[in-house]
Amino acid sequence: MTTRKTLLGAAIALGLSSTAAYADTALKALFMSQSAYSEADVRAMTDAYTASHPGTTVTLEFVPYEGLRDKTILAQGSGDGYDVILFDVIWPAEYATNNILLDVTDRVTPEMNSGVLKGAWSTVEYQGKRYGMPWILDTKYLFYNRDILEKAGIAAPPKTWKELADQSAIIKAKGLVEFPIVWSWAQAEAVICDYTTLLSAFGGQFLDADGKPAFASGGGLAALQYMVDTTTAGLSNPNSKEYLEEDVRRVFENGEAAFALNWTYMDDLANNSVDSKVAGKVGIVPAPGVEGVSQISAMNGSMGLGVAATSKHPDQAWDFVTYLTSQSTQNAYAKLSVPIWASSYQDKAVTGGREELFAAAGTALAAMFPRPTTPNYQELSTVLQVAIQQALLGIASPQDALNQAVSDSGL
Repeated sequence: MTTRKTLLGAAIALGLSSTAAYADTALKALFMSQSAYSEADVRAMTDAYTASHPGTTVTLEFVPYEGLRDKTILAQGSGDGYDVILFDVIWPAEYATNNILLDVTDRVTPEMNSGVLKGAWSTVEYQGKRYGMPWILDTKYLFYNRDILEKAGIAAPPKTWKELADQSAIIKAKGLVEFPIVWSWAQAEAVICDYTTLLSAFGGQFLDADGKPAFASGGGLAALQYMVDTTTAGLSNPNSKEYLEEDVRRVFENGEAAFALNWTYMDDLANNSVDSKVAGKVGIVPAPGVEGVSQISAMNGSMGLGVAATSKHPDQAWDFVTYLTSQSTQNAYAKLSVPIWASSYQDKAVTGGREELFAAAGTALAAMFPRPTTPNYQELSTVLQVAIQQALLGIASPQDALNQAVSDSGL
């Protein structure tokens, strides 16, 4: 699918002519300032779009992920909100319930529906409706330092979380690094992403069939116990409790960790950054599983692009969304985020030189475990973040911390 065909198809669907209908249109779009597509990439994509749409301007705003949701909600009531919004997979329920995003179900063309990876659509769906296009297709992978594993006499990266702990103990005992594993466990959504990965591996659930908390037993409890145990044993970097994803990348790139859990974007940066001391030594595989329970683990960390319900230019905003999410645009900027389009994974121009990443993605993206789909997700996430921190700090046992989270959740 070419960019020209994508835009023409969108214009026909809307009964518009691509350039005349969009003349003298000013759009505002909200993005995040870290991970996945870089700010420079988003600006380059936008420049290409406006160059092909004379009279259309797009003002871009970038905020840290941690401020993205609040910025979106505050802007809706300001009367001067955004037209295009980047949103996390955990927000469609809340955004749909509160009329923040436009329902675009009828705007999705048959070509989009069949061409996009089936699992990617869950990023933008709620109760059978679609509220945008998937854009950043992502999960957390296990990155490892080949050089450190080789020096430790380890032939292959771990396939289970127990093997990861065992290998880390060998690496620590040999004095290769003080803390072999680094995570993003700061009291933010980042720690929930790591916890979800482990919960999925241990066969846990966030909520039961009745929507009641189920994370305080079974796999949910085992996941938090693993986090605490590897910290107590000196295998997980204790500073992980304060780290976000960029902190993890810096520690790993500095050669101070043998293993790291992080998003796709770290593959390119750790291998190519001028500041990376591990370039050429980085391996990537799906996150491990648990013997007898799971082969691998993965969580859905994808994000979508949608049209704000309050946009004064919904047709033009949707056209901009379809351009940014088109196959040609995604293929051209596939270094920091893998495409949502199924056929891109057979395109050597996209996968060439990154075969290891795409092999890991082909397995992991098919096994992505969701965080709860509920309008009250933010409240649930907040109480879980507190519980995890209390357990990691030794303030409460994993069992007591999760029991308190169940009580505080109000579910």
